Amino acid sequence: MGVETQLSVFLENRPGILAHICDVLCENEINILALSTHDTVDNAVVRILCDNPTKALLLLEQEDLFVLEQKVVVLEIENRSGALSRISRQLARADINIGYAYCTATPGQESGCLVLKTDEPEKAWNCLQGLHF
Repeated sequence: MGVETQLSVFLENRPGILAHICDVLCENEINILALSTHDTVDNAVVRILCDNPTKALLLLEQEDLFVLEQKVVVLEIENRSGALSRISRQLARADINIGYAYCTATPGQESGCLVLKTDEPEKAWNCLQGLHF
């Protein structure tokens, strides 16, 4: 894991639109590794990490969707209390702001995946090297 490309897709907030995006990626054998959605009354932003962001970007733009590429930090973290605390504290000490984050793990899973958006993803990644999380 490390600094990866995330796609942010801006959509109407209506039934079926997420299914359409997933279908487009599936039909082209693109695997979604992580996904987060944020909605308002009329619109939504879907943030996607996938195994081929360059191809996914082109495909989604062909669907007349507005898509932004962003660099994010992706970490595998232990699924236990304090992991996110250590990471966020380390970044705060380095004066690196976390714009947003999303993560997941299930009970019994030894580790989870954390995605961090910062203004300085390379600096954030380097800051976290050597930290046990």
